[in-house]
Order: sequence, then C-alpha cells, then structure tokens
Amino acid sequence: MDKHKFHGKYRIESTRLKDYDYSLNGAYFVTLCTKNSTHLFGSIVDQKLIPNRQAEVVTECWLGLPAHYTNCVLDKFIIMPNHVHGIIIIDNEIAETGLKLNNTIVEAGFKPDKVVVETGLKPVSAAGKVTKSYSLSEIIRGFKTFSARRINEYQNTRGKAFWQSRFYDHIIRNREELKRIRQYIIENPLRWELEKNNHENLFM
Repeated sequence: MDKHKFHGKYRIESTRLKDYDYSLNGAYFVTLCTKNSTHLFGSIVDQKLIPNRQAEVVTECWLGLPAHYTNCVLDKFIIMPNHVHGIIIIDNEIAETGLKLNNTIVEAGFKPDKVVVETGLKPVSAAGKVTKSYSLSEIIRGFKTFSARRINEYQNTRGKAFWQSRFYDHIIRNREELKRIRQYIIENPLRWELEKNNHENLFM
C-alpha cells in the first residue's frame, strides 16, 4: 500500500486561524473523515443513509458530547458512510444544566439564542455553571476517542484507529453563513453520488 496515498488529503491547515483561541464563544462547522476514507458507517440508498451499528455508536457519542464538555452546544449534524458533518457551538456562559441548546443562531461576538431542548443528560455541574472552557480540538479529540473505543468494543477489536488524525473546521461568522451550512448538512445525502469520490467537496 502506498503510504503517501492519503498524506495531506484531509489536512487543511490553512482553514485554522493560527492565533485564534478555539475555546472562545462561537459556532464552528466541523468535518471528520474516517481513516483512509473507508466506508464504515453504512451505505446511502435512495439518498438516505442506512446506518449500521457503528453509525449508531457514532451518533450516540456525538449527542453525548454536552454531558462531557460543559460549554459544548450541538446544532445540525449528519453521519455519512465515510465522514461526519456537524455544527458545534462553544458557549462559555451556559447556565442551564442537563439541557442542550438546539437550532442556535450565533453571530461573531454574540452568545447563542437560548432555544432549549431536553436531552435527558445529567447536569453538567452542581452549580449549573460551565466549569472549564473546553476548546474545539479537545471536544473533537474526546469524540474520536469515545467513539473509537465503543466501536472497538462492539467489533471485538483493540486499539484500531477509525478516524483521520486531523479534522476540518470553519468558523461560522454570521446568520446567513449558518443557514447555508445547515442546508449543506441536511442535503449531504443528496450529493453523495456526485461527491463520494471527490474528497475535496466534503469541505464545501
């Protein structure tokens, strides 16, 4: 196997602001690809994902992130056969506990709107305050670790890597951009046949 085949394929360092603090309040569009772009999470049939158990595990781990990272808020999310798209909102002033904010609109420098949806998650802290400003990289690293561990348990494998080491992120700067990215995520299965072999298109 050519070890250089996938070198740099998903490494898009230019999209990350060199001196930007990714633990600041804001909305981020992220894309995570499977190792070597392997189709691990089911298949697209009639423009819809038919998920396997691995896809279910990944979804459960994603939706569980706010229980582990107290300043993490989830917005639109989709899982595809070889990648995941999602919007993560960093909100360091969340006061509610055991709740997730959904359909949140963030503009640069503003807090998310408080649209609250029950999740059944445990309270994040006794006082209901954010206890640490987790960065986007910490949250994504935790997600990869949680999901890989559970998939390995399910498959009875040990220490197998499922994700590319790096991920793509984009800072969402206004409402129009948020709307456009949400629509892109929703329509991702419709684009599958056109884009499944063109990895550059995964990143909009």
